[in-house]
Amino acid sequence: MDKVESLANQIFEDYKDYGVDRKEIVEKLKKLLIEFRVPENEAIRTIRNYIIREYGAPATIRRERITKIEEIKEPNKWVTVKAKVIQLWESSSPSIAQVGLIGDETGYIRFLVWTKAKKQPVEEGKSYIFRNVVVDDYGGVLRLNVTKISEIEEIDEDVNVKQPEELSEDVEVVGALVAIQQNSGLIQRCSVEGCNRVVKMGKCPEHGKTRAKDDLRIKGVLDDGYRTYEVIINEDGVESLTGINLEKAKKIAEETLDRGAVLTELKKMLLGKYLRIVGTATPRYLIAKHVEFFKPDIRKEIERVKAILEEV
Repeated sequence: MDKVESLANQIFEDYKDYGVDRKEIVEKLKKLLIEFRVPENEAIRTIRNYIIREYGAPATIRRERITKIEEIKEPNKWVTVKAKVIQLWESSSPSIAQVGLIGDETGYIRFLVWTKAKKQPVEEGKSYIFRNVVVDDYGGVLRLNVTKISEIEEIDEDVNVKQPEELSEDVEVVGALVAIQQNSGLIQRCSVEGCNRVVKMGKCPEHGKTRAKDDLRIKGVLDDGYRTYEVIINEDGVESLTGINLEKAKKIAEETLDRGAVLTELKKMLLGKYLRIVGTATPRYLIAKHVEFFKPDIRKEIERVKAILEEV
């Protein structure tokens, strides 16, 4: 109840000059927060909008709490952030309208806009206020979800951010390859100089119908027991693991009359296998520079376990 009173005081202080009734604010907060279990940010937004509509108060009077990205530490929290869209990525699901990376001066975080939210698309390089977005944890990585009750407002301010290139680092990861995604195997890329984007149904997302060139890669998910990584393994890495290079992949496709046969073969050979990957970790992908099957030294592992047990 103290929380309700505190929130009512905040709202009343903002709008007391417009003839609002504090008791009315308290009753509406009780109903929204206690009876209907509406999230706190949404309850406040609903009451503010009611006051603006019924009492003629200006919308600009709203004072909202902007959360810095570095303050986002755990899932299941509703926040409002002011950030710039650093990158937009290709959505892997029709249920997701947009997915990408946003940042402010304190850090960066992934975000996604659900298709059912029916929001206007955001653009790379522009800054926005993302209101009432919920934090979730996907594969050990925090994300912001834009839902139906969220708001996205473009702002004139140019939010200062670090570029993703400054945030990449070289890492070594050992884990199980738990998934190989679509757009893996024998794929086609746009041949326009400097593009190299994946061509689907004969069309490049950037240049439309274009001449395509073949390529071989794996886009997969590696699980190290603590978190998951979206990994990209290029032709050289695929060949070192499977013996299949681009020419052999083309031959498999020709013999079966099915380009998808290459992906099927790669899944048979690699799914569930433990890999050691050395590469560059970016905000989205772990890009493999070197990849090999993980072969643990049993003696060393036994000694390591013994040392742990002795400490216990």
